[in-house]
Amino acid sequence: MSKKIAIVVWSKTGNTRLMSKAIKDGAEESGASVEVFKSYNFGIEEAKSYDTIAFGCPAMGAETLEDTEFLPMYETVKPYLKNKKIFLFGSYGWGDGKWMRDWKEDTINNGVSLFKEPIIAKEKPSDDILYKLKSVGKELASS
Repeated sequence: MSKKIAIVVWSKTGNTRLMSKAIKDGAEESGASVEVFKSYNFGIEEAKSYDTIAFGCPAMGAETLEDTEFLPMYETVKPYLKNKKIFLFGSYGWGDGKWMRDWKEDTINNGVSLFKEPIIAKEKPSDDILYKLKSVGKELASS
């Protein structure tokens, strides 16, 4: 029986979507069944259905999570993420990654353990970043 992995993503420019594809490719190459959700299509029932979830959101505004679709979804499902394998990723175009540090801290402060350190990309992800994300996908599938 293959592992089921959810990848939940919000992307404006396509950079974070590109990152999610690398995770998906790595996980599928390792035999996992992967479903990619747009953030507005992911809710409590979906969160309960997966033991492994990767969340991707770029930095918006003053280095915050996108607040009309992604953040409301994340706040809704966050209580259901305990005892699951969670991974965070995203892209940014300015700043220094504060949005991801804040997201990671909030996640941990709410009792959610992260599978690995989040991966971020400044603007379009480099081949090296995509390789790392594909490796994360393989690890998510095999652990």
